[in-house]
Amino acid sequence: MIRYGDESWSELRFESFEYEAERRDGQWVDVMLRAKVADETPLPSDLIDFSIMAICTHQGHPIQLVTMDEGCDCEYQLTEWEKDQIQAFILTDEVRTAIITEANRVEV
Repeated sequence: MIRYGDESWSELRFESFEYEAERRDGQWVDVMLRAKVADETPLPSDLIDFSIMAICTHQGHPIQLVTMDEGCDCEYQLTEWEKDQIQAFILTDEVRTAIITEANRVEV
C-alpha cells in the first residue's frame, strides 16, 4: 500500500476476502471487501478498520477500487499487484455470480 505523498511503500499479500455485494443503481454494484492479509505483510499500523470497496459493472467487472478506513475513503492507495489480487478474487465465478444476482435484484 502506498500512503499519498510518501515515497516508501509496501505490498500486501491477501490470503482471503469476505465480501458483500450491493446494487447501487442501474449501472453499478458495490462490493465491500474485508481482507485477511498475510502475517509477513501487515496492514499499516494507523489503519483502524480497513476495507476495500470495489465498484463493479452489472456484469461483474471491477472498474474502481477504493481503500477505506472506518467506512470512509482513506489516504492509502493500492499497488498494481494488490489490485491484481483483488480483481482476480472479484472475477471468480462465486463473486461474479453474486454481483450479477445483486444487479438483477428488483427493488420493491
